[in-house]
Amino acid sequence: MKQTIEALVEGGNASPGPPLGPALGPTGVKIPDVIAEINEKTKDMAGMKVPVKVIVDTEKKTFEIEVGTPPVSALILKELNLEKGAKEPGRESVGNLTEEQVRKIARIKFGSDDEAFVNQVKGSARSMGITVGASDVTEKERECEKSEEEIRTGEETEEGEKSE
Repeated sequence: MKQTIEALVEGGNASPGPPLGPALGPTGVKIPDVIAEINEKTKDMAGMKVPVKVIVDTEKKTFEIEVGTPPVSALILKELNLEKGAKEPGRESVGNLTEEQVRKIARIKFGSDDEAFVNQVKGSARSMGITVGASDVTEKERECEKSEEEIRTGEETEEGEKSE
């Protein structure tokens, strides 16, 4: 009889503790062997949560492991080298993805950079407080525009009054 156990583990760092250990225990397979193989297969995804399926043949005490792709949010965080998204998405921005980075993430996750997949990645990024396509220069330009506006509305009037 085959039994499938699904879990989300940290790439290259699975352990015999929860969620895997307690689920694998009753199946009779050697847990250290399962953990070692999962860690070997996920070592390139270190630091990311990776979905894993362990398919156990409970009669023969054998197993096979299928590794999925990490969630889009984990791929975005890795691409930008961030630990987490914004506390208040929409009000604060914690990073910016270029169009090329968005396409790269879509290819990793979905195997294609079709527009539908690209839009899915963009939506995930926005919900995490990450802008897409806004360069650092644009952010600086916005700050400069705000400063110029403040000068025009406030400080310039004061200087005008002083010079009269």
